Formats: sequence, C-alpha cells, structure tokens
Amino acid sequence: MNKFLKNIEKVLLSDNWYTLNKFSFEYLREDKVWEKQEREVYDCGDAAAILLYNKKKQTVILTKQFRMPVFQNKTESGDGMMVEVCAGLLDGDTPEVCIKKEALEETGYKINVVTKVFESFMVPGTVMQKVHFFVGEYEEENKISVGGGADYETENIEVLEVSLKEAISWVQMGKIKDGKTIMLLQHAQIQNLV
Repeated sequence: MNKFLKNIEKVLLSDNWYTLNKFSFEYLREDKVWEKQEREVYDCGDAAAILLYNKKKQTVILTKQFRMPVFQNKTESGDGMMVEVCAGLLDGDTPEVCIKKEALEETGYKINVVTKVFESFMVPGTVMQKVHFFVGEYEEENKISVGGGADYETENIEVLEVSLKEAISWVQMGKIKDGKTIMLLQHAQIQNLV
C-alpha cells in the first residue's frame, strides 16, 4: 500500500459505456498533515497503439476518424476528425495480440512482427488507462483487406499512407493533435525508422 494514502472510499458514478468512480481519501502532505481529497477516475481499460512504417517507401500508415470529445471541445474548431496511429482497447488480449488485431481491422495490414517501444499514462490525472506503444514494418503484400474498422464498433476509419516527413509537418501545422500519434512519429524520427 501507499504510505501517503489512507481512508480510501470509492463511489460508482457511472457504468454506462466505461466506468467512472469518485474516490475520497486522505493524502499525507510533505508537511506531515493529512489532507482530505476527492478525485474522479475514468476507467476505459488499457490500450495499445502502433505506428506502421515502410522503410523503403519512407511512409507511415495513419487513420482518420471522428472523435466526439474533440468535436465537443470548444477550443477546437472543425469537424471532430482526428488523424491518428492505429490503436484500440486490449479487451482481455495481451498488448501484442491486441495491436496486431487492431492493425488488421483498422488499416487492412496483417503485421506479424511488432516491437514494443514504451508505455505511457496519457491523462494520469483523470484516466486510469495505460497505453502500450508499438512500431511495425509493413510491405504492400501485408495489405489483405481494405481496413476501415470493425462494423460492430461503429468505426468509420479512413486509412492514410503518407511520408514520415509529411506526417511530421502535419504535427507542426496542427493537423495531427493526438498525443499517442505525436509520440510515435517522434520516436520514428529519432530512431530513424523511416
């Protein structure tokens, strides 16, 4: 247990799509005073994300899809469409099994070898989710379907193949604003994957 926490109470606020809990607890500050705090924690499950790259063509595969939270963000202008790397919830699978399945569903590429590069909590102040980050090399012969996402998940995904250079410029222009995508594109750039 954490010696800085005591008297943790949990109240379920919502279990509609995922789970939202309210936690009340006491936290031991540096001045040795116990402070009462409350936090809401959203649990949508852990996830995996992958950047598919082709070294010969110097390209990457990205996806484009509608995101309601982005559309609802009043500081964002636009239609809620986001350019992202392929990603999905683990749903009981290992991260590696999940990301291979998601790559096929979303992009149409069957990737046999993936490399895990790191893990990250993307919004640790409110969301429990840990994301497992992968890269995987693709060739044209790996394309075995059109992709676009799973019908039962109501995904309407557009598959994009762009140069790494163009993808990096999209980050700089603000066309790519997704954190996991930016992290994997920068990883590819730093590691000279493409």
